[in-house]
Amino acid sequence: MPPVGPVPPWAQAPAPRPHTPPGRAAKFAAAGVAVLALMFGSGVGGGAVALALFDDNGDTRTYSAAPVLNSADLPKIAAAVQDSVVSIQAGSGEGSGVVLSADGFVLTNNHVVASAGGETVQVVFANGKTAAAEVVGTDPRTDLAVVKASGVSGLQPAKLGDSDAMQVGDQVLALGSPLGLQGSVTAGIISARDRTIRAGSQQDPQAGASSISGLLQTDAPINPGNSGGALVNTRGEVIGINTAIATSGQSSGNIGVGFAIPSNKAKLVAEQLQRGDKVSHPSLGVSVTGAEDGGALVSTVTPGSAAEKAGLRKGDVITKFGDKVIKDSNDLVAAVQAGKVGDRVEVEYRRNGATATATATLAEAS
Repeated sequence: MPPVGPVPPWAQAPAPRPHTPPGRAAKFAAAGVAVLALMFGSGVGGGAVALALFDDNGDTRTYSAAPVLNSADLPKIAAAVQDSVVSIQAGSGEGSGVVLSADGFVLTNNHVVASAGGETVQVVFANGKTAAAEVVGTDPRTDLAVVKASGVSGLQPAKLGDSDAMQVGDQVLALGSPLGLQGSVTAGIISARDRTIRAGSQQDPQAGASSISGLLQTDAPINPGNSGGALVNTRGEVIGINTAIATSGQSSGNIGVGFAIPSNKAKLVAEQLQRGDKVSHPSLGVSVTGAEDGGALVSTVTPGSAAEKAGLRKGDVITKFGDKVIKDSNDLVAAVQAGKVGDRVEVEYRRNGATATATATLAEAS
């Protein structure tokens, strides 16, 4: 019963069903396939959109968010981004990170720095130099964190692209330190968008079931150690932060199903963490399961929550949230997480065979 509203991200997730349409939440069957975080060594498993623009002469031209390139061009892209990707050593584990500023701010995954237990972490740059770094802020619900390396300057910040413009089939590169192999680059495509997954640790995939939504799915090979690394489009822009993979059987390695936090979300969270602000997360205040005839079946309602104030009850089946049709529990998780605290949303639901509506005001997640 995944709780609705952002929650700490790592728990069990079986593999997506074949032929799930892009934009739908990922479906997982109990077939021994898990979604794991991508930190290495710690046991915490770690066609393009064209927009009309004008050139200097006023002539219309097209801009591609991810132009299709000859494979011979990919090394140039990798080389251009390589200096903006670092390795992060935290506690007993190792992950990756993306340089945000010339003076040392680095974006990574929360689960990468969590194993450091509040101590400083070590950042290893592409040129082999190292620096101690303090954890500036973390946001477990989006699995993002920002660290600040000390005594550094002149770093090459990554260019953050528009993740919303990425389409299924666009070419991407994944950069990071899989299995401790710093500076690794792999290639693939965007396999799907707007995935909702449940993820868990390699030590106990069943524990702490939780959900994270809005993810990009890729078949670019990523493995433990890639956590916090860059997913890059063919313009050399970071459009995702690698965060989890699906695994099969006893394996913890890549099977061609990886997930990345979209850069548009990552950028907003990173800016708040750099300022020292609390990251806001919306909550409806219900736990749900999938209903047999479609929709999200409410199994619990949190006292004092937005759902209780709107009059929702246990046993209600939510079928629409704002303008989004809710076909299962993952749809509702994604819809709530896409909102903002204070949003007033019309909720359509079934109760005792009758259809009704209520208006809920999303609250801050506790």
